[in-house]
Amino acid sequence: MPKESEFDRQMAVVDELIQTLETTADPAVRAAAQDLVRTLLDLNGAGLDRMLGMIRRAGEPARGLIDQFTRDELVGSLLLLYGLHPVDLETRVRGALEKTRPYLRSHGGNVELVNVDENGAVRLRLQGSCHGCPSSAMTLKLAIEQAIHDAAPDATSIAVEGQTDTRSSERAYEEVSEAGHVCTGGLRPLPVMASPS
Repeated sequence: MPKESEFDRQMAVVDELIQTLETTADPAVRAAAQDLVRTLLDLNGAGLDRMLGMIRRAGEPARGLIDQFTRDELVGSLLLLYGLHPVDLETRVRGALEKTRPYLRSHGGNVELVNVDENGAVRLRLQGSCHGCPSSAMTLKLAIEQAIHDAAPDATSIAVEGQTDTRSSERAYEEVSEAGHVCTGGLRPLPVMASPS
């Protein structure tokens, strides 16, 4: 299971606070809390969008800032949250795979990106001598999933072909649609359940 980032931890706190507000008995307080969250999100999103526009209009010398933003874990996560990340999902997945290749090769394996579909589902294929060893294949699969989670947390699932482990290789996500949830219209990972031995 991918490690939790500081952004993920902070979002969990925000979600918990929102859930507390949503369970209040007073419908007027609940509605006001939902309006407050929505208004703050809209304000922050509009501000971030304007900042990116200013940087783009500043020309080539300022474009390096956008690259720095996308590489920063917190800023990159915020850009994803607001749908403003300038690098598309497939490019970020390909970059993550490139970073894992030296590690994979050291274990006699490699990975091929089969496709990223329109829903954000990522399909990969393990290659190399790691196929014969379930523990090695699982280690490589986990390293790949972690790299993709770090670079592209908006991927809806990751399916790895060519592994010998019989457990499901997809990380499941649920659509977030409750009115007061901070990620309304987005996705969040479901807990990974251990398979019975």
